[in-house]
Amino acid sequence: MRKLTLEEGKIAVKLARESIEHYLETKNIKYKRLEGVFAEKRGVFTTLLKKGELRGCIGFPYPTKRLDEAIVESAIAAAVDDPRFEPVKLSEMDDIEVEVTVLTPPEKIAAKPKDIPKFIEIGRHGLMVKLGPFSGLLLPQVAVEFGFDEIEFLSETCMKAGLPPDCWLTGAEVYRFEGQIFKEDLPRGEISEVKLKF
Repeated sequence: MRKLTLEEGKIAVKLARESIEHYLETKNIKYKRLEGVFAEKRGVFTTLLKKGELRGCIGFPYPTKRLDEAIVESAIAAAVDDPRFEPVKLSEMDDIEVEVTVLTPPEKIAAKPKDIPKFIEIGRHGLMVKLGPFSGLLLPQVAVEFGFDEIEFLSETCMKAGLPPDCWLTGAEVYRFEGQIFKEDLPRGEISEVKLKF
């Protein structure tokens, strides 16, 4: 699965911002058909940051939709459907940085529970934990931002799923994936690829 170029990353972030602003103005979803990588099915998350604080983050872990569609839908959902936050207002968009993370398909870590941390690379992998009806996902940048080690990252992902922090040791399935991150440096500013330090 090839990575996006910086130019494609810029298109992705601009599409996310345009989709949010169009929806907040009109309450209509406007799809844009793009070619190349955008016609491929990819997982993607849109993250909104306001003055450095999370303002919304929603996406599709699995490549079930065309990338252009998935960006539009995840962007709007991050703005208005994240249950942790009030819906974003159009007037806030001048203060919000838009970030798009394009994912590789999640792969199950097929190892004995106690060995799972050995298969996780901080700064490279995001995690998803599943047990019964519960699931939780954290993007690769979360572990770097909070300084988690592999075990803390596993525990936090379990708690994101509403499960005990040690559920990865007691039968939960753990998946890892990689993400390519493109972000506005400032609201409506230059868009660059984020290289995680680890």
